[in-house]
Amino acid sequence: MAQDVIVLTPKMPDPRSLLVGFFAGGPGLSLTEDHSGGVVQLCSPDGVPLVAVDAPLLVHTPGEAERLLGPEVTAPPLPYWWTETRASSAVPEATALAGSVGGRLTTLLGGTVWPRHTATTRAVEIPGDQDRTDAARPDGFAASVDVLTESTAVVLSDRPVLPLTTRLADTLRTAIAANRALHLVTPPHTRLTLPLRRALGGSPNRWVVQDPQGGYHDGLSGIRLAWRDGTFTAAAGTEPPVPAATSERRLTLTFRTVHAPDADLTIGLGLDAAWHHLTGAPPVGWSTAEPVNLPWSPAQLTDLARTRAPAPTHVVAIGQPDRPGIATLRVSRTTAGVAQDVTLSLGYASPTDVPSDAVESVAELLVTEHRLTTMLTTLQPGRSDLTFVPGLEVPPVPLSFTLGARDVHSVGLAHAGRPRRRASRPSHAVRRRHCHGPRRAAPCRPT
Repeated sequence: MAQDVIVLTPKMPDPRSLLVGFFAGGPGLSLTEDHSGGVVQLCSPDGVPLVAVDAPLLVHTPGEAERLLGPEVTAPPLPYWWTETRASSAVPEATALAGSVGGRLTTLLGGTVWPRHTATTRAVEIPGDQDRTDAARPDGFAASVDVLTESTAVVLSDRPVLPLTTRLADTLRTAIAANRALHLVTPPHTRLTLPLRRALGGSPNRWVVQDPQGGYHDGLSGIRLAWRDGTFTAAAGTEPPVPAATSERRLTLTFRTVHAPDADLTIGLGLDAAWHHLTGAPPVGWSTAEPVNLPWSPAQLTDLARTRAPAPTHVVAIGQPDRPGIATLRVSRTTAGVAQDVTLSLGYASPTDVPSDAVESVAELLVTEHRLTTMLTTLQPGRSDLTFVPGLEVPPVPLSFTLGARDVHSVGLAHAGRPRRRASRPSHAVRRRHCHGPRRAAPCRPT
C-alpha cells in the first residue's frame, strides 16, 4: 500500500530545506517535475519515481489538520505550511525515504510529521536495479498512480480519511482525458470526504475496499469485486449488504442560482447566506481542493472564477470545526447567465438537532435575494463529521423542493403550486414543495 507522509511546519519549506530533505536518499537520486510543475519527484538512479512532493500550501483554516489527519495530530499555530509527500508502492524503501524527507524538514523548520512514526533523519539506501515500468508511464500518471492498465488507473492509499487532494483531482482529470477509470483502493478503516465522494461519482470510477477476510468489495455499494482484465468488476452472485443503522444525520441542500454576468457580481453570496442562516456563521475557508486552506472570501472566489471564465470553476468550502459543514460550489457560464451550483451538507448528532423548520426561510431568502432557480433539501442517516465509511448507505429522504420565481412565472403559479402527480412517482418523494413568486413563499401541495 502506498504511504502518504504529510509535513506540517510553521515556516515555509524553502529550496534549501527541501534540498536537505531530498538528500535523504543520497546524491545518486535525481529530481524531476510532473507535467504541471506542481509536483517534484525524487527518482532512483534508474529513473523510477520514489517519492512525490507537492507544492506546500499555507493553511489558514482552523481544524483542517484534525479533520483530515485525526484528532491526535498536533498542528502548528495558524497559519502553517502543509506539504504532502507520497511514497511509491513499487519500491519498498520509498516509505522510509518519504519519512526521512519529512523528518529532515521538521528538524530544520519545526512542526510535525504525520504519521508520526514515519519521521526519521537517517539516510535511506535505494537499490539501483528497480523495475523501470513506472518511469515509462504516460505524462501525468507517474507521480500518483500505482497500477496503470489500458482501461484503469489504480491509486492505493491507507489514509484514515482520504480527501480530494490536488493530486487526486489532477489524476481524475488525467484519467478521464485518457478514457480510463479511476479506482481508489483503500483498507476498510478509510473514510472518504464529501468532495472526494462527489468527484468520484459512479461507474466507471470506483472506491475499492480491501476485505480483511480476503478479496475486495465496492466501498459505495458493498458488492464483491474481482480483478479481471486489468480492472475491478463485480463478482458473480454478489448481493449488497444491509445498510448500517445510525442516529446521526446529514442535511443536504442542493441548489442553483443564476445571475446576469454583471461586472459587480460577487460569487458565493448565496452559499454564504444559506450557511449563515442554518448555522449562525458563514464558512471559514475555501479552496479548489483539500485541505481547505484559504480564509473564506467571496471576493477572492470571484476573482478566481473571472480568471477561469468561460471555463467552469470548482471549489470546496468548510465550516467551523465545532459545527460540521462542507460544501462544493461549481461556477459556470450558461445561456441564462452565471450559474452557481451548490451542494451544502451539515452534520447533526441526532434527528432532533436538524433545523428542518428553517428550510422554508432559507428558500425564501435565496429566492428573494440570490436569484434561486431550484433547491432540493434531503435528510439522510450518515456520520455527522460528513465523511463516508465503506458500505451501502440508506438513501436520502427528500424534505422539500423549491422552485424559483423565474420558473414559477414560466409555468404559472397555479400549476407550480399543485404539480401533477405521476403514476411512477415513489411514495417517499418530496414531502413539501415551495413555489416562490416575488415576495411570496408558500408550500406547494401536490394533488
